[in-house]
Amino acid sequence: MPQHTVLLYIVYTQDELLQMLSAGVMGFKCFLIHSGVDDFPAVTRNDLESAFQILQGIPAVVLFHAEVDCGCTDGKSKDAPEKYATFLESRSEEMEIEAIKMVCDLCLMYRVRCHIVHLSAASALPYIINAKSMGAPLTVETCHHYLSFEAESIPNKATQFKCCPPIRQKANQNALWDALKNGHIDMVVSDHSPCTPDLKLLEQGDFLKAWGGIASVQFGLSLFWTNAEDRGFTLADTVRLLCENTAKLANLEHRKGALKIGHDADLVIWDPDASYKVTTDSIHHRNKVTPYLGKELKGVVHMTVVRGRPVFKDGQLLTKPTGSYLFNEKTSPETLKSRFNCSFSYTGPNQEKILAIRRQV
Repeated sequence: MPQHTVLLYIVYTQDELLQMLSAGVMGFKCFLIHSGVDDFPAVTRNDLESAFQILQGIPAVVLFHAEVDCGCTDGKSKDAPEKYATFLESRSEEMEIEAIKMVCDLCLMYRVRCHIVHLSAASALPYIINAKSMGAPLTVETCHHYLSFEAESIPNKATQFKCCPPIRQKANQNALWDALKNGHIDMVVSDHSPCTPDLKLLEQGDFLKAWGGIASVQFGLSLFWTNAEDRGFTLADTVRLLCENTAKLANLEHRKGALKIGHDADLVIWDPDASYKVTTDSIHHRNKVTPYLGKELKGVVHMTVVRGRPVFKDGQLLTKPTGSYLFNEKTSPETLKSRFNCSFSYTGPNQEKILAIRRQV
């Protein structure tokens, strides 16, 4: 049951945005707070309103890292950066709430598809629920690490647990599970964000300066099932939350997210009752820093099949990566021409290669 990532680009002008759509991108991601990378600055409400005027009526999606700067992102206790409580204090729930309120407002105003990535603060859910009830084309995800860990159990200096927004308290985690059960959260994803070990500052244990991100994609199915089964979730729920809804988000439901005639034969063969322990040797991604080390997980994947071809079997990779380009077929140049009454064609890097591949697809 593979998950699918939306293809994202940073754009600055209307022309660039429309060229990217013409090239087949699935959507656009933005940060409402500094991303930590100077080349990827935060956007303002004015930026979004300008973009949303263009995107109205277009089947693309805008993804939001939904935190705003409340002036407290360095933590009030800078003299104790090794304490998880310091980091948690520096990324308050209010930062998520205020950002999500703005997203909901814009989504309702312009009716452009919006998606909130990695929701951490369950206290923001009432605003999401209200916007959806009023017809906002809004979806929201949460992540395996928010459903698997709680702040009370994270040791000081354990920067392998750092991510933004942060892992919050047990009561918050329970509320996220309830929202999944009630259909208020649409999907569960990895937000896979690995880094080289040095960026995690493991020796210093400085939560305020360490890289924020957790690598979860390999263990996602087992992570979800380990906790979900005891909470009354079924295998059908698992498929819906990890596969069907993610495919719909990316406009790929005609190819991905279900076992149907005409769909890509992407599937796993697994034992949902077997268990295993996460070890360094069992991690297949290059940089092996993980908060899951030593964790006992339920659900052993014996084989992964991509488009009918086995690519993984009993702990071994069977082939080199065999991915293919996935384009948003709903934003063809013809579609954009009918929307704007003029033609747009991608003229960016690798222009001929991208357009040739799209013609083949």
